[in-house]
Amino acid sequence: MNMLSPAPRRSTAPRPDFEPAGIAAEAPEAVETPLPVLRRLLNQGWVRRGIILAAIACLWELNARLLDNPLLFPTFLVTFKALWGLMLDGTLPDRIGVSMQVLLFGYGAGIVLAAIMTSLAVGTRWGADVLSTLTAMFNPLPAIALLPLALMWFGLGTGSIVFVIIHSVLWAVALNTLAGFRAVPDAQRMAGQNYGLRGLRYVALILVPAALPSIVSGLKIGWAFAWRTLIAAELIFGVSAGSGGLGWFIFERRNALETADVFAGLMTVILIGLLVEGVVFRTLEARTVVRWGMQR
Repeated sequence: MNMLSPAPRRSTAPRPDFEPAGIAAEAPEAVETPLPVLRRLLNQGWVRRGIILAAIACLWELNARLLDNPLLFPTFLVTFKALWGLMLDGTLPDRIGVSMQVLLFGYGAGIVLAAIMTSLAVGTRWGADVLSTLTAMFNPLPAIALLPLALMWFGLGTGSIVFVIIHSVLWAVALNTLAGFRAVPDAQRMAGQNYGLRGLRYVALILVPAALPSIVSGLKIGWAFAWRTLIAAELIFGVSAGSGGLGWFIFERRNALETADVFAGLMTVILIGLLVEGVVFRTLEARTVVRWGMQR
C-alpha cells in the first residue's frame, strides 16, 4: 500500500449510545396531574379536625345509646339540642360573657406582670435569681388551692377569682418567656448592644422578636391554665363571687339533675377552647412566627 494514500474515511453515522455534546437532550414536558378531590380536602387541616370531632361525636352517641341512662350520660343529639336551646334563649351567652370578662382581666394582668418580671430578669442577675426562685416555688402550686386564701384577702368578689387566674398565668408565661430570652443567640445580642440598645428598647427590639415562638407557647399555656382555673373557681365560689359565670351554670344544673344541660355547659367550655386555639392563636402564629420563618 502506498504510504501517501489517504486513510479510509470513517462512517459518520451517529452512534445510538452516544449523544453529541453540543446537542442537548430534549426534556420531556412535565404533566401536571390534579389531585383527587378527596385528597385535596384531606390536605386541609380544618377538614381533618372536623373528621376527628365527628368521630368523637359518633362514639359519644354510640356509647350513650348502649348505656341507655340519660341521667348519667345523655346522647350527643340530646346534648346538642340542649346546647342549641340554651344559646337561643340567651342563657349561655350571658354566662359566657360574665366568665370571659373576668378571664380577660386576670389573663391580661398576668401577662403584664410576667413581662415586667422577665424584663427585670434579663437585665440583672438578681432579677433572674428572683424569677427563677419564685417560679420554682409557685409554679407547682395549683391555683385553685389558693382560692380559700384569696377569699380571706379579697372577700367574696371577683377579685378572688382574678387573683387565682393571675397566679395560673404568671408563672407559665414568665417561665416560657425567660427560656426564650436565654435561647437568643449571642450574635443577635451583641448586634443590639453595638447599636446602643439598652433596657426596654433592647428587650423589645432584640429579645422579644427572637424569642417570639417561646412567648407564644407561653401565652397558649397560660390561656389554658387561666380558662380551667376560672371554670373550677366558678364551680365552687361562682355565685358567692357574684359572677354567675359558666362554671356556676354547670354547678347549678348539676344540682337540678339536668344532666343534658351540664354536658351542654361542658361542651361550651370545650368549644371556646377550640375556638381560641384554632382562631386566635393560629392567626397570631401565622402572622408572626410562621410568616417570619421561625416556625413551621
